[in-house]
Formats: sequence, C-alpha cells, structure tokens
Amino acid sequence: MADDPNWDDIFSSQPPTEAKDDAGRPPAAAPTTRKSTREQEKAPRRLERRAARDDGGHRPRRSRKGGIVLLVIALVVVGGGTAGVVAAWGAVAPLVAKLGGNDAPEDYPGTGNGTEVSFAITSGENGSDIATNLFDSGVTASFESVYAMLVADAALTFQPGTYTLQQEMSATSAVSALQDSANRVTDKLVIPEGTAAVDVYSLISSATEIPEADVQAAAADVASFGLPAEATSLEGWLFPATYELDPGLDAHGYLQLLVDTMKQRLVDAGVAPADQQHVIVFASLIQREAGLADDYPKVARVFQNRLDDGMLLQSDATVAYGTGNTHRVTTTDEERGDESNPYNTYQHLGLPVGPISNPGDLAINAAIAPADGTWLYFVTTNLDTGETTFSTTLAEHEAAVKVWQAWMREHPEYQ
Repeated sequence: MADDPNWDDIFSSQPPTEAKDDAGRPPAAAPTTRKSTREQEKAPRRLERRAARDDGGHRPRRSRKGGIVLLVIALVVVGGGTAGVVAAWGAVAPLVAKLGGNDAPEDYPGTGNGTEVSFAITSGENGSDIATNLFDSGVTASFESVYAMLVADAALTFQPGTYTLQQEMSATSAVSALQDSANRVTDKLVIPEGTAAVDVYSLISSATEIPEADVQAAAADVASFGLPAEATSLEGWLFPATYELDPGLDAHGYLQLLVDTMKQRLVDAGVAPADQQHVIVFASLIQREAGLADDYPKVARVFQNRLDDGMLLQSDATVAYGTGNTHRVTTTDEERGDESNPYNTYQHLGLPVGPISNPGDLAINAAIAPADGTWLYFVTTNLDTGETTFSTTLAEHEAAVKVWQAWMREHPEYQ
C-alpha cells in the first residue's frame, strides 16, 4: 500500500479479451473475465471504480484527490457527535501536495445560491464520506475543498442528523453550517435514496432521540412488519423520503411508517405482491449503481441483459455491502474473489441474495420497466457531467473505456 501507483500503467491497461459469439457478445453461459492484478489495491481510492475492467455493471464514480491520505487520517462521526484526527496536517500535507499539486481546490465563493438541500450525516461516517457527500449533493464544488479543512482542523466535530444547507456553498460555509445546531432539522425525518438500513436506523434515532439500540431491536422483529416471507430484514423496505416527526410513534412505529410507505409505492407502481421482493432487490442494485436520472432505466437494462444471458453481474456495490461497508462501492481483488460473501456477484450468478440499499421511485420504476436496448456494459466517460456510454459488445466497451481514460488524462484534478 506504500508503493506509488503507476498512473501510466493504469491508464494504458486494457481489459482482457474474452470469447465472443458471431455478434460480438460473450457466450451466454460464461461470465465476463477481468484482469487479475493488484493495481486497484495499490491505487488511491480516488479511482473508485476501474472502468478498464470488462465487468458490465461498472461505472467510475466521481473521483477525488486525497485518497492516500485516508491511510493516515481517521475523522469519524460517532453517536455522540465527537470526532478526532489521528494525524496532524503537517504530517500529511506532503501527501496532499503530491497527489493534487499546489493548486487550490475548486470552491464556490459564497454561502449558497438559495436552493435548499437536506443533507444527512449518519453514525460511522468519516471525513471522506462527509466531503464526498457534500460534493455529490451539489453543496460544494469539490471533494478536496472540504477534505483539506477536515484534515487541517482536529477540533471539527459533527453531530449525526439531517441539516438544511444550500447548493453551491463555499467549503468554509458548508462546514460552518454543519457546526451550527440551528441548521439541524428537528421536526422531520429525512431518509436519502440509497441509504442502507443500518444508516436509516441511525437517522431515525438522531431525528427522534429514540435510542438507536431500540430502533435496531424493533427492526430485528422482521415478521412483525408484514413483509413477504423471503424478506429476512428490513433492508430495501424502508422508503426514502421526508417524514414529519410524530411524538406518538415509538421505534417500531417509525419503521412501520417507512415500510408501509414502500408497500404503497410498490402498489402504485403496479407491482404484484408476489414480485415485490424481487423488484426491491433489483431496484436496490440500480439505486447504488446508476448516476443520472435518465440512465436508471439503461442501467437496469444492462443488468437485466446480463441476467438473461447467464452472465455474472459483477457489481462492486453488492460485494461492498456483503463486507459490511455501506458507505462505499470500491472493493479489492481479495473481496471480489471471496466466494463466502453471498452478496458477491463476481462469484454468484443472479441478483444478490437480498437488497443492498433502500431504493426510491426512480430505481423502482427502472426495475419494473428497463429501457429497450442490447447493452451489456456501461462506463461514465465524463465525470463532471455524468455522461455514460452504454455498449453491447466488449469491443465497443473497450473503445468507451479509452474515452474515459483520455478524459482522465485531460482532467488531472480527478487523479
């Protein structure tokens, strides 16, 4: 892990060749193959998803500088809202400079553009998670602008909960707003789309002040919520939305509210009771893998085509979930090779054994009605816009990967 990554090797590496039929598609009975190297393990986590692999369900998520610093920095949000830094800025500044050069990170100039954003912090999230989520939510202009502040100031602390922020805030304004209890939402429960159940329990506890242990205990009684027999947990059944707080509800009552909302959404979408668990599992995967709204049905089609062709889905999001990491989708060669992980879609055919997140309407609708297409692969070729290329053949996918690699060379700020 101490070795410096060879970016030229990473960017020039090509997916392995694989047998194809006359139409240029992989054999239906055979999964795609992937290069077995340690490049990804050695590379900083800013290359969160290696598009150069030939796994169809993979797109590189927005990359961030500063990944190596994660090896020595641990800024963690805990239940009581305390946080700590285990390395001083002076110790890691050379690493930051090495990764990103001396240029100041991109930042917005003011306190926001007036468009409100509900921003959630859950127990267990670290400084990188918070910086990433602020950027992905459109609050800040870059991951680096926030992360540098968190690394530099060991006194910063964060209280789990939901906060009202704005789009296009400077990093300083955003971090300051998260320190101000006046911005903490106290009359609503906000569950973002794609939140894992364990983090939903944390958000319920933070919003209602019900002990998290009580929420977890209530959730453990799965049979009491009227779910299909194949549902072994509440994962996937807790509909992400904004709920008014009700002082008359206990832990079970809040969970039942979320479950009942999901049931109604499925009914409204026309999902038959016998199909609901399947749709929930499929939608949870789409929720974690898709980016732009217009791409949800296309991502659904890629996975459905791979299922129909008897191919492995090869989703890092499922592997990460099976390891207990609900805040990331990156995985290592060792994790992808672990057959004992029942969620490992590199090793096990078909959908994962259960949901990996709590999907919203967009993902549910995509699971029900995938777009029309013959695609088996997708890769995001512009990390600024989220533009994604969907391909039918491996050759087409390899060409799209080259476009992504060229874009990365032209945008060193993402390296």
